[in-house]
Amino acid sequence: MIDIKNIDYTPDIHEISEYIGNPLFGQFYQYMQKEYKALCKIEYSKDVWARGWNIKLRKAGKGLCVIYPKEQYFTVLVVVGNKEKESVENILPQLSEEIQEIYHTTKEGNGQRWLMIDLKEKNQIYEDTLELIRIRRESK
Repeated sequence: MIDIKNIDYTPDIHEISEYIGNPLFGQFYQYMQKEYKALCKIEYSKDVWARGWNIKLRKAGKGLCVIYPKEQYFTVLVVVGNKEKESVENILPQLSEEIQEIYHTTKEGNGQRWLMIDLKEKNQIYEDTLELIRIRRESK
């Protein structure tokens, strides 16, 4: 088992998947590859609240999301910026209560909200996260 906080050892995607230990991660990662052909970059974060290895997924130079591995689940960071704000707020009432709460309790800074969404099972929160990523991808 890898140490997700060990800066001296860069894990690969399979080691990160084993660390998470939840098949949902593999499904999410495969979806991002199939749907967007997303570029995957494994990076070390020194942020106090999220220290350790994470996975940045990008398409056409644009960040789609960042995955923060945890044991048995993972957190997905989706940035809602000025370009996405109107689209997200238009569909927000149709999204799960949890996503609505995350959106409303996340402070806006520099015209952005950094939504940190914990994914543990394939449920409405998971589907809503994919929808937020789709909006981010399609925003120009």
